[in-house]
Amino acid sequence: MVKPTEPDQVPNPLGEVEALVDGGDMDCGSGLLLLITRAMRRLEPGQLLGVRSQEVSVVTDLPAWAELTGHGVVTEIAEADAGPWWFAVRKAGAATREATVFSQGERTPVGHRLWVYTNFDCNLACGYCCAESSPKAAARRFDPATAAAVFGEFAAQGGREVFLTGGEPFMNPELGALVVAAAGLERTILTNAMVFARGTRRRTLEELDRDVVLQVSLDSATPAPHDKQRGAGAWSRAFDGIALARSLGFRVRVAATLYEEDPAGVGALHGLLDDVGIAAPDRVIRPVAQEGFATTGVHVSLESLEPEPTVTADGAWWHPVAVTNPHLRIADAPLPLAEVFGVVRDTLAVQDAAARAGRAVFRCA
Repeated sequence: MVKPTEPDQVPNPLGEVEALVDGGDMDCGSGLLLLITRAMRRLEPGQLLGVRSQEVSVVTDLPAWAELTGHGVVTEIAEADAGPWWFAVRKAGAATREATVFSQGERTPVGHRLWVYTNFDCNLACGYCCAESSPKAAARRFDPATAAAVFGEFAAQGGREVFLTGGEPFMNPELGALVVAAAGLERTILTNAMVFARGTRRRTLEELDRDVVLQVSLDSATPAPHDKQRGAGAWSRAFDGIALARSLGFRVRVAATLYEEDPAGVGALHGLLDDVGIAAPDRVIRPVAQEGFATTGVHVSLESLEPEPTVTADGAWWHPVAVTNPHLRIADAPLPLAEVFGVVRDTLAVQDAAARAGRAVFRCA
């Protein structure tokens, strides 16, 4: 992970700058845009941000970014014809920056929804898992005290929805405490519904408020396609878990990650869910994202993913499907949440400004 660096840690030809970002070979359409946005937010108007890059497209794109945001590139130096390149960018005044903020259109407003990875260990090792979760994965559990601080700040800023995902959240023995910490918000737990039938996990399930929604993964109307990715018997246990949760009074949403080779297809899955009484609004059909364990699927980037700010024990990310992608990391810690949302809003403002100007300057390799 390339991070903003203090000026005295990397020799540079720019002279005095207040902060320095080494973007490596990232381009402005991916991780570098998030890095420089975060670093610029921490500076005062008039201060200088140094940027080093080995990616040739940045020579064109960084000045375009500066123009769109109102900042100014005051120095550009090439170490050699093939780079790397160094830039000094002066932060604009508040009035100039305010003028670059545009409407978010039909997007879910940033700050209304938050994803939290409760843990990364899982009883399954699904072939398309974007988080690279498995029984062998480090748990990396989200601490309840941190959760209380995160949810408190989220609610104070007008937050509404919290999605608790993993890994398998019910493998975190403190899941109940995390759910309690989010009281007052709309809460959804994403689960494979395979591990909460008995023991302490059953008690955790039964003690949850009934306004908590359970979103269960069920990838096909028949066992074979589901079990191919998740393991033998997984479909039957998930189906039983759905029935158990509903018998206990929980609203159940079903989410399916569909591969094209599923012979039954979407229609059969909808028919099954009709039969068991899962309402149409409680069905989520999604493609495979080429992230984590998945070697095929939809390529994701800043431009193709609407932001769904996501926090983990390790930091903050643009979207929950991208928590193994260093190009989509926003911050190195989940707090302060205001900075996470601020980076997202500033990045969207740049994207909107580029679209309004008819420009396609930000490349996503």
